[in-house]
Amino acid sequence: MELIQPAIGLIFWMSVSFLLLLFILRKFAWKPILKMLSDRETSIAEALNSARKAKDEMANLKADNERLLNEARAERDRMLKEARDTKDAIVAEAKSKAQTEANKVLQQARETIQTEKLAAITELKNQVATMSIEIAEKILRTELGNDEKQKALVQSLLKDINLN
Repeated sequence: MELIQPAIGLIFWMSVSFLLLLFILRKFAWKPILKMLSDRETSIAEALNSARKAKDEMANLKADNERLLNEARAERDRMLKEARDTKDAIVAEAKSKAQTEANKVLQQARETIQTEKLAAITELKNQVATMSIEIAEKILRTELGNDEKQKALVQSLLKDINLN
């Protein structure tokens, strides 16, 4: 029963030793322990904030990378379109110039052919005229070679003139 009901002296000395231990712990141990706990809590909070900031920065960097990649793709597409348009314009211009040159050459050939044709026709007319004159001259020489035929021709021409 003594253990169930301790003596007053024992309670007194236990209380004194508990209070002394409490005083010593409070004086020397609790402040450093609480300071360490506070420091640890602060460092954990700072680490969480840093991790959150790093996560946000990574998200921003990822978004920036995506934006830059999209801009680069758009720029590439624009440059390719410009190159295609330039190529098409150059090809169209070359075709137009070639068509113009071909039309010029064709027109010059037509003009040359027309000129040569007219020259040939003129030459042919000249030759026909010369030949006609020569033939007429030969016919007239043979027809009008004697005086009687000349007089008959003059008489028939005069009759034609009087009749008209």
